[in-house]
Amino acid sequence: MNVQLMTMRELHHRMNNGIHVRLLWSETRGQLTVSVSDSRTGASFAVDVLDDEKAMDVFHHPYAYAAFHGIETSAIPESEPEMRLAA
Repeated sequence: MNVQLMTMRELHHRMNNGIHVRLLWSETRGQLTVSVSDSRTGASFAVDVLDDEKAMDVFHHPYAYAAFHGIETSAIPESEPEMRLAA
């Protein structure tokens, strides 16, 4: 099994009612990503911030942006690369 490993830096996070939202930066990809996990349901997903989008808008409204991008918000597909936070 070939697992792609990306090191991500957490730039900002918030937690409310069991939902943890993180703004992550991948230096190797040059990409901002908003990661969402719901501890109540176990659901999680990630939204890459596109060049014409404001990162903080995606951070504050990740479910709306996920819907706009056609991303399933109940779980991340198993083919997604593993992410590790940098120290």
